[in-house]
Amino acid sequence: MFLKITSLLAISALATIPHDPLPNLAIGTNLPAADTRMKDVSGSEISLKDAAGTNGLVVVFSCNTCPFVVGNEDSEGWEGRYPALAAFVQRHGMGIVFVNSNTTKRDAGDGFADMQARYKEKKYAGYYVLDEGNKVADAFGARTTPHVFLFDKDMKLAYKGAIDDNVGKAAEVKERYLEMAVAAVAAGKAAEPNTTRNIGCSIKRVAVPHTH
Repeated sequence: MFLKITSLLAISALATIPHDPLPNLAIGTNLPAADTRMKDVSGSEISLKDAAGTNGLVVVFSCNTCPFVVGNEDSEGWEGRYPALAAFVQRHGMGIVFVNSNTTKRDAGDGFADMQARYKEKKYAGYYVLDEGNKVADAFGARTTPHVFLFDKDMKLAYKGAIDDNVGKAAEVKERYLEMAVAAVAAGKAAEPNTTRNIGCSIKRVAVPHTH
């Protein structure tokens, strides 16, 4: 498993585009880009605030092309867990939004039509939205696909990091970080842990002009 994860990490380091320093959201931070409207695979436009449930909101930065999401010959990837994860989140009174911020790969598998097809084929639930110019990813400081952020009922950041501790095989997961955090936050408790290490491919951004 170590070798497999190492090979995936090597892939994730490729094709990084120079970018202004990204924020590193602290636990307790207000939901960024809450009112930014993004096009959902349904064709309608929604904001993150619109998508929130009574108990909170889960935002997953994802895509159609990264092996950490879609898998490869060595790893299942996390995407196969998305439908059950969405159902779990929704049962706990929260909304869930998958965000595709791979701006430079719109013509290489991460375009809107590709997103629509994948949502249907893989039986996603919740929203799957296109982040124009990776603006929402930049506001979050999202770095990888996937990268998960959980906000409580007051839209304060309660958890960030990975979905669970095993990208390779769902059957071998020992720590379901996001599910544990969702259950705790829905019950009015603090997530423990509230931060884990996100691993995945780098988000394929367009560079943002420096504002000095």
